[in-house]
Amino acid sequence: MTQLTTINTDDYASMAKAMGIANEKTSSSSGTLPRLKISHAPIMGEADVNGKRMNIEVVEGGNYKLEIPDKEPIFATSIKMRPFMQRFMHKRFIQGDAKNPGRYVKSIMADTLDIDLKDNAGGFNCGKPAGYIKDWAALPKDTQDVLKSIKRVRAVFGEVEMINPTNDKGESVDAVTSSFIWEIDNREAFKEIGNSFVQLAKMQRLPIQHIITANTDVRTIPTGAKYYVPVASLDVTKTVKLTDSDQTLFADFMSWVDNYNNYIMNQWTEKATEQMSDEDMDVVDDFIDIEVDDEAVA
Repeated sequence: MTQLTTINTDDYASMAKAMGIANEKTSSSSGTLPRLKISHAPIMGEADVNGKRMNIEVVEGGNYKLEIPDKEPIFATSIKMRPFMQRFMHKRFIQGDAKNPGRYVKSIMADTLDIDLKDNAGGFNCGKPAGYIKDWAALPKDTQDVLKSIKRVRAVFGEVEMINPTNDKGESVDAVTSSFIWEIDNREAFKEIGNSFVQLAKMQRLPIQHIITANTDVRTIPTGAKYYVPVASLDVTKTVKLTDSDQTLFADFMSWVDNYNNYIMNQWTEKATEQMSDEDMDVVDDFIDIEVDDEAVA
């Protein structure tokens, strides 16, 4: 068996395995990246109207919301974002009850959804079976409900400029430009933002070199409730020059995804082990014994 005898600081994966830290569990899955989303409900507040204190909408629904750790959220009706990269994942919310709180099941992130992705519940794809479902109507209703609850997610990483930003009281604040992650799980939004990436791929342009301006548009469901979707406009007439800070931020994004995936993989291992039968565990133990014996002989 070939052993590593030289330290190579440029090859973390191999050295981490050699030094026995590749499988160390991290305490957090997501770090402190600011999160971008669309705020669907208005924020109410009090204001003087003709000498009377009244409840009014201080932030309308359909604003973009930037959640920055340890700071107040920032809102804007329009944004300019510079995407550095995207990843894909599955996500499912499991409703809670009196004994158990609601929780999310999430898969690892990858550059495609065309493969099985391990999730933090010890399964794959948050419960979505691999392959194409030929006869949806033949599936039990419980299975249909589970499949409907599983969302495909486009996670976009980049820099965002909040246009004419306000706080949650509707008050103007200083200009804000920030790194972000945006987990897009609405079907229409998934496609709308994806169209810009498709266009850039066809033109063989890198996302980091271009700006996407995004507003929102309202949608109404039969109950009368409203929600909002992004309306994106990609500018291919101008190219953004890369800087050293861009290189650093890109490396930070890549590291964030690695940390997130390691966290999910550790959760997968724990849950999968819990779900194994005694017979399955015996088989795993046999494999481990065989590997140890082979190394001893070598």
